[in-house]
Amino acid sequence: MKLLGIESSCDDTAAAVSQGVHLLSNVRSSQLGHQAFGGVVPELASRAHDQAITAVVERALSEAGVTLEELDGIAVTLGPGLMGSLLVGLSFAKGLAVQTGYPLIGVDHLDAHKMAAWVGTEDQDIPYPYVALVVSGGHTRLEYISGPSSEDIRLLGETRDDAAGEAFDKIGKMMGLGYPAGPVVDTLAQTGDPNRFSFPQSMLDQPYEFSFSGLKTHLRRFLEDEYGIVSGLEQDELKHRLGDDLPDLAAGVNVAITEVLRKKALDACEHTGARTLVVAGGVSANLLLRDTLATSCNEHDIALHIPPIDLCTDNGGMICRQAYHLVMRGQHDTPLEPYARQWMRDSR
Repeated sequence: MKLLGIESSCDDTAAAVSQGVHLLSNVRSSQLGHQAFGGVVPELASRAHDQAITAVVERALSEAGVTLEELDGIAVTLGPGLMGSLLVGLSFAKGLAVQTGYPLIGVDHLDAHKMAAWVGTEDQDIPYPYVALVVSGGHTRLEYISGPSSEDIRLLGETRDDAAGEAFDKIGKMMGLGYPAGPVVDTLAQTGDPNRFSFPQSMLDQPYEFSFSGLKTHLRRFLEDEYGIVSGLEQDELKHRLGDDLPDLAAGVNVAITEVLRKKALDACEHTGARTLVVAGGVSANLLLRDTLATSCNEHDIALHIPPIDLCTDNGGMICRQAYHLVMRGQHDTPLEPYARQWMRDSR
């Protein structure tokens, strides 16, 4: 079965082609125009998707060596995400589905992130039950997943304010690292001393809930008191004031955020009895998080599944894999009814 997967939930226009559980191509076009604004501007994002999506899909088909006529279905992200961005991908996919008569498979964005860990793996080989840590710029949540159906997903807890990726970006912006700052913090931290600065790790007394706004406030006050950093300073001035301390500060921030994620994910496995942990979303590309989770899971005899780096951020490959999972279970929408399969994530 050959599927075309389209992803446009935020600021990456992505498409992929798969055959079964294997990827034949995986193409992504990232938008750079948001850097000047310090975050994603929804209107600019949707316009950029509209400009890029045709070329991205054509390239995905070309790299896979597959023509439109050779496909068996079209998959597309339904949400959650930015409304305008989602509509671009969905409208494009609906048009292709109407043109070709192929089935249109609507995919939940967060479910697709989790399924990225199973690219190349058949459904019957997925070891239920497992705990999923979904951690990105828009989401930080723990789920207990006991089976292949959406009814088998139980929300254990999530962030009460900022997501982990959002915290990385906002704190990095305070430090003059631009946007997106998360990957820059991770890179700088590799050369910094993680023990020099100790920043608070929040809500460790709550097993499944997260909160990162307190860390953000603490860093703002710390940077003002220690370095005279206040709102309105230019990026170059921020870096100048932090000077050689920047790698050590980045390392301290990296530890403060990733340790909370690691501890709560391990606690969730212990409390639920699950012996498998799946980590998904853009922050799962963080090197410290990957290393410390690998060590802890090995010590506690927990199987750890994290997607390869190129499948951690938004991509069409994860959409293809989740769509294949839905097709194998007989769950997919018709071309003119993309919302036929309703899901209420808040009720999980």
